[in-house]
Amino acid sequence: MLKLDGVTKVYGSAKREVKAVDAISLAIEPHEAIAIQGPSGCGKTTLLLMCGALLRPTSGAVFVAGTDPYELSPNGRSAFRAQNIGFVFQQFHLVPYLDVLQNVLTANVPNRQPEAKRRAHELLEHFGLAHRMHHVPSELSVGERQRVALARALFNRPKLVLADEPTGNLDPDNAVTVLDALREYADNGAAVLVVTHDPNAAKRAHRVVRMDQGRLVSDGA
Repeated sequence: MLKLDGVTKVYGSAKREVKAVDAISLAIEPHEAIAIQGPSGCGKTTLLLMCGALLRPTSGAVFVAGTDPYELSPNGRSAFRAQNIGFVFQQFHLVPYLDVLQNVLTANVPNRQPEAKRRAHELLEHFGLAHRMHHVPSELSVGERQRVALARALFNRPKLVLADEPTGNLDPDNAVTVLDALREYADNGAAVLVVTHDPNAAKRAHRVVRMDQGRLVSDGA
């Protein structure tokens, strides 16, 4: 579902070059959840952005479901990303003036699914948010906001889900809810990649990949 072939990302000029990611090769299969761990500044988030077709590698190739999104036009890459990749971030990125239902439905803008409202209602019911669907984010708890963000990320049934520290702002109970949902989504056939410092995320992953100074230093069950 995701294949990285010698992916490298370099920032700066030749005189002051920073190699954030250094020649990483990695493959993630369907039905697989992977946790990426490592010290702050080791390149985890840079790697995640390249996997999500948001940051072009300096060298190497990224394939999502067999397609290199960086070979597509900007519009084609945006459409591909909307159809195939879901994102969950630590800061949620909810639209503050839209209610819960409308926030989830923002994922429908690129694809215009005819059964969009039914899909949104199903997700909100699944994540225990049906009674909150007409509340705006400021009226929700932190855990509820992250569940809204997760529902939005899964709306289009993406083949690949990328999560950047999804439990960083959550208490232990809400963190477990989010991690269990991501593992369940992988078990149902998707590929899930989680950048995390949370040891509970590693426990729920099929594999743990460790990075240091931009390099992959271990990869194991």
